[in-house]
Amino acid sequence: MTSYADKPWLKSYKIGAFKLKTTIDYPVKPLFSILDETAEKFPGKDAYDYFGNRMKYRTLKRQVDSLANALVNLGVKKGDNIIVFLPTGPQFIISDFAVLKAGGTLVPSSPLLKAPELIRQAGESGAETIFCLDMNLDLIDSVKEKTRLKNIIVTSVEDYSPAQPEAITEIPGTYSFRKLIADHEPKAPEVEIDPEEDLAVLAFTGGSTGKPKGVMITHFQRMASILQGLPWMMAPLPTYRGRASSLLPIPIFHSYGHYLMQSCIYWGFKVFLVPDPRDTEMIAQLMNEYRPFLICMVPTQLLNLAQTETKIKRMPVLVVSAAAPLPTEVAKKIEEKIKMPVSEGYGLTECISHINISVFSKITRFATSTIPGVGIPVPDTEVKLVDPETGKEVPFGDVGELWLRGPQVMKGYWPVPGSGLEDGGWLRTGDLCKMDENGYFYVVDRIKDMINISGMKVYSIEIDDLLFQNPAVAGAVTIGIPDSKRPGSERIKAFVRLKDDYKGKIGAQDIIDYCRERLAAYAVPKYIEFRDNLPLTVTEKYFKRALREEEIQKMKESGEL
Repeated sequence: MTSYADKPWLKSYKIGAFKLKTTIDYPVKPLFSILDETAEKFPGKDAYDYFGNRMKYRTLKRQVDSLANALVNLGVKKGDNIIVFLPTGPQFIISDFAVLKAGGTLVPSSPLLKAPELIRQAGESGAETIFCLDMNLDLIDSVKEKTRLKNIIVTSVEDYSPAQPEAITEIPGTYSFRKLIADHEPKAPEVEIDPEEDLAVLAFTGGSTGKPKGVMITHFQRMASILQGLPWMMAPLPTYRGRASSLLPIPIFHSYGHYLMQSCIYWGFKVFLVPDPRDTEMIAQLMNEYRPFLICMVPTQLLNLAQTETKIKRMPVLVVSAAAPLPTEVAKKIEEKIKMPVSEGYGLTECISHINISVFSKITRFATSTIPGVGIPVPDTEVKLVDPETGKEVPFGDVGELWLRGPQVMKGYWPVPGSGLEDGGWLRTGDLCKMDENGYFYVVDRIKDMINISGMKVYSIEIDDLLFQNPAVAGAVTIGIPDSKRPGSERIKAFVRLKDDYKGKIGAQDIIDYCRERLAAYAVPKYIEFRDNLPLTVTEKYFKRALREEEIQKMKESGEL
C-alpha cells in the first residue's frame, strides 16, 4: 500500500515536459557567501530600489564589509546575537549580511514591538548590540537597564532615501550607522563559520497562536531553504539570475520577507522595497512601472490590490501568496485584475516546506490550468499527515496534521538544539492539511483555529472562504468562542467587513442565511459582528487569536464565563 514515505508528489516534479530534480546538492558554506558571489557575478546590477534610490551589488558588498569590520571593532564576537530592530529598507539588508560576516546571529525584530516584548526578546537572546531608528531611541533607552544592550547603532528613515542628508548626525551614547560604514575599511573580518552548526538567524515567532519562541536557523539550513525555492523550480528554464527584479512588500523583519530578501540576493534580483505593507497604491504603481518578475504578498494585500480602483496592466509575472491560506475568491479577483494566476507557497518560521509550481507552469505556457492549494513539498523533504489524536498517519485525501523534516528544518527552539522536534527530527506544524492523488497539499486550518461544535469539527478557514464569496463582503474572520451552556463545546462567531456599497443594507441575519444555504447546520455562524476594520498582525494576516481573546474577556466581564 502506498504511504507518504513513497513521496507520491515526486511524479509532479515537472514544468511541462521538463523534469525537476528530486534531490539537490547543498553546499556547506556560510550564508553570506550568496552576497559575495552575486556581487562578483553582477557587480553593476542594482541590488535594490528604495523610493527611487538604488545601490549596485558591488557597493552593497563594500558597505556590508565595512559594517562587519565596525561590528568586530565594537566587540562583537562569533556567536553573539544581534537585534535588528528596523523596518524594511536598505539598512536592514546591510545589517543582515554584516552581522553574518562578523560571525554573529541576526535577531530580526519588528519595529512595532512594545517595551515588554522587546525586553523579552533582548533578554532571552542576551543581545548586547541593536540596530534601530532614531525615532525609537526613547523606547531603547527605556529598556536598556532591563537588558544587556550597550551598543546602540542608529539610523533614520531618511538614510538611503532620496532625502538622505549629506551630513551625518551623531547622537550621544549611540553609534551612527552611516558613520560606522564611512570610518571602517571595506574589509570583512575573517571568522571561521561552521555552516551546519553555527546560527545565522534567531527569529522569534510572531506569537499569533501562542507565546513567541526563538527559532534557531543555521547557515546551512537557510542556504538549503533558498536552494529549494526558485533555484530548484526554475532550473530547466532560461536563467533569470542577474536579469530580473522582484517586488517585496512583505516586512523583511518577518521570516517570510527575510527569506525572500535573501533569496533575491542569491538570485541577483533588483529588489523593489516597500516600507509600508499597507501601501496598496505604491505596490500597484511599482507593478505598472517596472513589471517585476516576482511579486510576493499575503492574502490581505492581494485582496486590497484586487479592490483598488487603480488599473494594473496585464503582465507576465509570478505572484506568490504565503503566510496565510489564500481564499479562493481572492485568487479569482486578483487573476481578473492582472490576468495572471496566483501561486501559493507554504512555510513556517521553522522552515520552508511547499511551493505550488502549477501556476508557474501556466505562466510559462507549459500548462493550461493550475492546481489550487499550497502545492508539493520541496526537494529532500519528507512529509506525512498525522491524526493529532491517535498519532497515526491518515489515508490520502483525509485531513491530518502536517509533519515534515528535511535539511531546511530548524535546529530547534532557543536555546536547546532539538527542542520543538519529535523523535527523528520531525517538525509538527500545527496545520491541518489534506493531500490529493498528485501529491498536492491543501491547508484546511490551524489546529488551534479549528472549531469544536459538540464534537463536530468545523474548519474556520472554510467559513472564511465562503464569506469571501459573498459579493457584499470585503473581509471576514471566523473564530470559535466557548459555549457557556455546553462545556467543552464552542459557538461560531464571524467578524465581517462590508464593502462600502453594502453598509447599512446588509444585516447579520442576511449573512447567517447566506451561510445556512451553503453549510451544514452545525457549521453556520451563530453570531455576526460587523466591523470597519479587522485586526492584523505585522505581516497583514488576520489576527484570530486577538479576536478570540477579546471575546473571552467580554464573556468573563459579563459573567458568562
